[in-house]
Amino acid sequence: MVRALRIPADQDEPITELYVDKLEDYQAAVGGWIEPVDIPQLGITIYVHEEGLALGLPFNPRTTFLWWYYVPEARQKAMLVGSALIVGLPDRNGDSTSIPGGVVDVLTGTGPWRVEVKVHGDPKWYGNQATYSDYFEALVWAMVTLERWTQAEDVRVVPAGSTSGGKLAGGADVTEPAA
Repeated sequence: MVRALRIPADQDEPITELYVDKLEDYQAAVGGWIEPVDIPQLGITIYVHEEGLALGLPFNPRTTFLWWYYVPEARQKAMLVGSALIVGLPDRNGDSTSIPGGVVDVLTGTGPWRVEVKVHGDPKWYGNQATYSDYFEALVWAMVTLERWTQAEDVRVVPAGSTSGGKLAGGADVTEPAA
């Protein structure tokens, strides 16, 4: 059995933890055929409905912004739709592994989180007093800041009160997106 999180497209629906074993379990979680989207930096695979876009499934902002934050080449080029299932990256045999516990804690826990910005030509990170109780909300603001503010070179989401970012269990850096 593989420990997983199901993230509905509807942000008003809670994220739920479940265990999956067979292909049918994965398909039931996303509502059809599955397609994997890896985020190696977090050690996770997000499964979505393979035909979700063609079927007109609703935009899943939580998983899309998580993906965009850690996989910059996907930003503004693709989106994830429908309910999603998050598990760990496959093992050497290609079998799914359980979602890392540190990732579960971040995605299901409460903040506060804040967004920090690095501007062009300056190695320092800057933040303001704005905090977010939800990690996904902080990710959205990080991506909006990076997209809208021309002086922003990079962004990161950090625990409020932190001065040095944070690491997840297993060493994955929860604060640093892939550059």
